[in-house]
Amino acid sequence: MRLEDEIKQKNFRNEYQKLAVNVFFTHGWLTGLHDELFREFEITISQFNILRILRGQHPNPASINLLKERMLDKMSDTSRLVERLRSKGLVKRKICLQDRRRAEVVITDKGLDLLKKIDSLNSQFDDLFKNISEEEAKTINDILDKLRY
Repeated sequence: MRLEDEIKQKNFRNEYQKLAVNVFFTHGWLTGLHDELFREFEITISQFNILRILRGQHPNPASINLLKERMLDKMSDTSRLVERLRSKGLVKRKICLQDRRRAEVVITDKGLDLLKKIDSLNSQFDDLFKNISEEEAKTINDILDKLRY
């Protein structure tokens, strides 16, 4: 559906304003769909993001700073997210022996198993984009990358 119909707004100041509103609106739409899918696993998108980062680091630990750098949502409270994941048994947090102020985080087997279950939904995630071709997806990715320069 067209943005104008979704938000009941007919006019925009220009195409740049419409683009900004469209990006925000689409982000909200996509986040809502992901929230719904992750609810079954009792984690949030930000927690999922941390688990994916830790899986990429596995078996090596990651510092809280490394997690912050790689998070998609830079405003996330990474320490709090890690603590929630730790309380669920999905990660372990330990103090670095070389620097006692630094915590190291590793994903647990339970966390890896959870990601495998979520990976089984990859086709559902891909279906969110069924209305665009892979070539169009590449073009959109290129344009979004260009926008951030």
